[in-house]
Amino acid sequence: MFAHILIVIIVAIAITALAERRNVQPALLVAIVGLIASFIPGMPRLELEPEIILGLVLPPMLFSAASDFSFSSFAQRLGSIVNLGVFMVFGTTALVGVVAVAVAPELGPAAAIVLGAVLAPPDAVTAITIGRKAGLPVALMTVLKGESLINDAAALTLFAVAVAAAAGTQAFIDSTPLYFLYAAVVGIILGMLIGNLAQLARRKLANPSLATAVSVIVPFAAYLLAEEVHASGVLAVVAAGFALGHHSAESGYEERIQERQFWRTIDTLLETFVFAYIGLQLRFVITDAVEAGYDLLQLAGGAAAIFVTTVAIRFAWVFGTAAIARRRRAAAARRPARVPRPGRRERPPSPPPLTWKENIVLSWTGMRGVVTLAAAAGVPLVTATGQDFQGREAILALAFLVTIATLLIQGLTLPWLIRRLDLNNPDDARHLADQHARAVGIAEQATKDALAEYRKTHTSASSRRLADMMAKRVAQEAAATPAEPIFDQTEALVLGNILLEARRKQLIAARDARQLDDAVLRDMLEQMDLEQAFMDSLDKGS
Repeated sequence: MFAHILIVIIVAIAITALAERRNVQPALLVAIVGLIASFIPGMPRLELEPEIILGLVLPPMLFSAASDFSFSSFAQRLGSIVNLGVFMVFGTTALVGVVAVAVAPELGPAAAIVLGAVLAPPDAVTAITIGRKAGLPVALMTVLKGESLINDAAALTLFAVAVAAAAGTQAFIDSTPLYFLYAAVVGIILGMLIGNLAQLARRKLANPSLATAVSVIVPFAAYLLAEEVHASGVLAVVAAGFALGHHSAESGYEERIQERQFWRTIDTLLETFVFAYIGLQLRFVITDAVEAGYDLLQLAGGAAAIFVTTVAIRFAWVFGTAAIARRRRAAAARRPARVPRPGRRERPPSPPPLTWKENIVLSWTGMRGVVTLAAAAGVPLVTATGQDFQGREAILALAFLVTIATLLIQGLTLPWLIRRLDLNNPDDARHLADQHARAVGIAEQATKDALAEYRKTHTSASSRRLADMMAKRVAQEAAATPAEPIFDQTEALVLGNILLEARRKQLIAARDARQLDDAVLRDMLEQMDLEQAFMDSLDKGS
């Protein structure tokens, strides 16, 4: 089995490289090739236990996405994210369950609700990858990323309750709202605790490799500990990722450089494997359902009806809640403005709503993925009474068919839709330019302040000349003119490190004061990390 997994990963990486050269979406091409390969005679079945997918594949993917996500942007769009990632998951579960009973009466209401929970969470990996290449607006990308981080938690909690009801087993908490509240709150608390403890441990480590090893352990520790106490492992991983991502600016530059490359590699490996796995499983799942007595045409028709239902629900939900939000904003605008109270902190203005074009793209990004497949495979074989779980093979087949349909139909047409709608937002470019200009200004002021402090504490003639030359050099770099060489390399490197540290502190302070976005801070830190790595190489070579 392990050898098969390695072969799948190697082939998937080769296909990904080919797809990128041909400007084709790699994930979709990998899934299509896997689907075709599954029908090759003699192809062995690659089947992983759902615990492996949920416990080994999902945590690092979520952790990497959360640690590289702007928490301030997440907080600004929290209303939209919770609306799609929680409430729409509940609505999708119920409506898909109703349609499933209509198209496949043999499932029964309980198994149909299980299928609804399985198909409720969209997997935004493909949408985010396509959107990043197509240049989707920042606000839309924020909602997509945020939704993908929390919708799995809502769906898996519903799935646990639905399976317990259908199988006649005892749920941890019988009340679905109370169970969801417990799973969310405890999961977030545990994730934040583990993330902050890991950061404290990383500060004590002088070895970047060991610090990176700690970051590798964190998502698995957060997930497993939360699941052990029946909390949401997904939210625990997300919270831990936010915590470590926020504190990464305080780490050493070597740690950041090493972790960036490590997690980018892990993302590529896992994403290619996941989509290859989706394609490779379809033939075997359908064969199991046919052998269990289900009609293939009926399954295909049922999958088509459920696919249309998931698309219709998402469109109706996105545009319906957008209309309600617009009415609320209009009503709020008609109210008399409140007189600000002295000393009272005013709420930051709410971000502008998504445009109708952005809502169309958001509605079409409903591709299902690894969580759907893992949950479907996690449906128990038997109930508490020892009887076969009713409709298990049909649940698996319908889940896989709908997942493949979303990837092939929505995934392949999404780039065309984005180009057709022309979503370029000039406000995004202006905001990004303003943020970068602010970051550069903060860095320049930090440099001037550090040079002034350096002149106070270093009064020798050579030190003053060095400070003057460094100030002139910084001004020349800002004006994009050739800089004069600095001859006293050792002392220059010392001063260079002082200036870099001053810039970092001021940029982090601006981020903490919500004057600077996390994403812009990370861009600036990446540039400064490379600069510091270059200076260290000069220092070691001298």
